Parts: sequence; structure tokens; C-alpha cells
Amino acid sequence: MGLVGMIIAAVLVAALLAIIVVKFLPLKLRWIASIILMAITVLLGYKIWFGIMEPIKFGKDKVVKYAKVVDKLKIIRDAEVKYYEVTGKYTKDKAGLIKFIDTAKLELTETKTIVERVNKGGGIFIDEEKRVTEITGHEPVLKYFKNRDYKNMFKVPGLDNKEFEVEVGTVEKVQGLVVPTFLVKTHKKDILKGMNNSLVKQELEAIATDQIRGEYVSVGSLDEVTTGGNWPPSYDKKDGAEKE
Repeated sequence: MGLVGMIIAAVLVAALLAIIVVKFLPLKLRWIASIILMAITVLLGYKIWFGIMEPIKFGKDKVVKYAKVVDKLKIIRDAEVKYYEVTGKYTKDKAGLIKFIDTAKLELTETKTIVERVNKGGGIFIDEEKRVTEITGHEPVLKYFKNRDYKNMFKVPGLDNKEFEVEVGTVEKVQGLVVPTFLVKTHKKDILKGMNNSLVKQELEAIATDQIRGEYVSVGSLDEVTTGGNWPPSYDKKDGAEKE
């Protein structure tokens, strides 16, 4: 029964009891009715308080749980992006991606403009500018994951033996141009297990811009070319504060 239903039921019971007291209950027994009415008032007050506070507590608790999941998804996202920079594709090989962080190196490049003297024929030479990119060195991918728990990045926080689902695919961005995509996700209902069922059901249907939309907490997409997550900006504020 919802909060409104409980209030209506309590009011009806109180009204019925008042009618019984006035019409049928002897004067010497009316103190019993007073105690009952007081008990109903206390119970109603508690139900109203609980009905107001439970969604508030649920909201705070879910944010704490989601934040830990989002942090892991960001690590996986960054690993996939670095993998793409080196290989030109994404991967669903979890162990392989961890090994990639441990062993792979990124090329350091420098792009500059040079002037070349071009023979146009007939003894005519002109200077043309050309942009060239040169490899200037290499750096370990591991550099970008310092102090980040990438070894356990696929484990969903708070859930025993539960790992994120990882999928890869492709999208034809324009005709003839096929672009790799990836999606990493985990179901909200597993993260929120043990919490109020009614509120969890509402959470799975969330569509507001300040909420994590849908049934999953995820990053990437198989249908769009994106490396963004489905969480609102509030989950990135901590990162921004740490960088300042």
C-alpha cells in the first residue's frame, strides 16, 4: 500500500472509530478509544515519515553504489580507447586488455609543416608546404593507469563473482566507412539487490536527464560511435575536482 493509501485508510478508521465512540461507547470507556486514536496517530505519523524518508535514503544509497560502478567503467573505457589507438579496434578479451595495459606502448608523434621544392615541369619550380607526422618515441600504456585498479576493473563493485558484460561491434558511420564500437554494461537490479522493490522498479525505468537512464549502467554503444557513459555529469564532478 502506498503512502497516500495508508493515510486515507487511517483517516477512515479514525472517522469510523469516532462515530462508534459517539454513538455506542459508554462515557466511562471512552478513554480506551482515546488511546486507540493516539496509537493510530503515532502510527500514521511514522508511516508518513517513513514514506518520505525511504525514497530519500534510497536515492543517496544508489548514488554511492553507482559511483563505484561508474569508476570501474571509466577505467575500462580508458583501456579500450588506448587499445583502439594502438590497434585500430576494440576488444572483448578481458584478460587480453589487462595484459595490453601491462605491456603495450603508445607511439609519440609530432606533426610539423615542411616546405618542399616541387618541379612543375618546363624548368618551373615552386615551393609547396606539406604537413608530415613523425614518430618521436614511445611511452608505456601503463603510465595512464597509475594508481588505478585496472587489474580488477571487470569486477562489478559490491557483487561477488559478477563481471561487466563486454561487447564489440561496428557501425557504418557514412556509406563505406565502418567504425568499430564497444559496449560495457551491468544490470541495475543486481547493483540494487536487497533495496526497496518498488523503488528499484522505478529506477529501472528512469529517463530523467539527471539519472542513469534505463536498466543498465553502461559505457559505449553498439549503435553509435561514442565512448561516453549513460550516467549524468554529476558522476564526473569528482574527477574534475581532482584534476584542478
